[in-house]
Amino acid sequence: MEIPPLSERPVSQEEEEAFLRSIQPRRGLFGRRFIGPRRWRPGWAWVPRVRGSVRGGEGSGEGGPGEGGAAFSGTSGGGVAAWLRADPVDWGIRIAIVLLIVAGCYAVYINGVAEGWWRAWGENPTAQPTRSVMSGQAPTPGPSVSSEAAMSGGYQVGPDGVLVRPAEHAASTYPLPELPQAATENSERGAEAAAEHYLALGVYAWNTGDTSPLADMSDPSSEFASEYIRRINEVYRDGWTYGNQSTVVHVLRLEPVPADGGNVQPNTIGVRFELKSSDGVTCRGQKITVKEKEYTSTMSLFMTWKDGRWVETQGSAKTHEE
Repeated sequence: MEIPPLSERPVSQEEEEAFLRSIQPRRGLFGRRFIGPRRWRPGWAWVPRVRGSVRGGEGSGEGGPGEGGAAFSGTSGGGVAAWLRADPVDWGIRIAIVLLIVAGCYAVYINGVAEGWWRAWGENPTAQPTRSVMSGQAPTPGPSVSSEAAMSGGYQVGPDGVLVRPAEHAASTYPLPELPQAATENSERGAEAAAEHYLALGVYAWNTGDTSPLADMSDPSSEFASEYIRRINEVYRDGWTYGNQSTVVHVLRLEPVPADGGNVQPNTIGVRFELKSSDGVTCRGQKITVKEKEYTSTMSLFMTWKDGRWVETQGSAKTHEE
């Protein structure tokens, strides 16, 4: 039996489909076209595409690298379209590569900030301490470029090194207590009202640093008043206080005290209060102490009627911590 030559053999449908698939262009990961194997036929010739040539015009030649003169290398628009027609696997690989590049750049940025190669995004530059390399002396700090005031614990540091008192708790927010009308009477009720007013002046002095009204209502011989005022002045020498308060809960004692010719002066009435108090917030330099918990205390005052008014001549206070 004589075997016909290959050119005369019948081509099955499977072979034809395999041939067509083999000549289709394949796209790579980023849209590059790979040309599969081709079966060259007589009359085919590869003509290089000239930049700037017009398809179908002069210089394009008769025929091209395929049947009907079709060119293998597409235009830029065709390349973009081919790149966008990538399958989901290619798109997934592209996205993964982009994410890896972004992550690498971010890692370099973080490492550069940590090593001091560059500043963090949005960070304001500040002048660094400078010194001569050959001097061997300690660096001298340069002026700060930032105009923000120094802070400590949420408080601004003043020019004297003391924390600045918050404006909402300024001394001006505490009005001077007014002397009640009852405190002008020469009676036990007048002595009680005067003692309550004296307590209010003490709270006012703690919150404002103004001890003049308290001292004016105290006898110069009162050791209790002198120590009380000294403690307030000591705090305000390099600090301040706000939120100090005391409230009378009970009047434990109210009675005249006989003069003894020594410590107790004539026309003296003793008053003892039970108080609910809290010390509030106190600043000493750059140290803040917060004591807002209420505690119970008692205060005893000798109120003496002198020169037509009540003045404190003796006193004592005792705290009962809860």
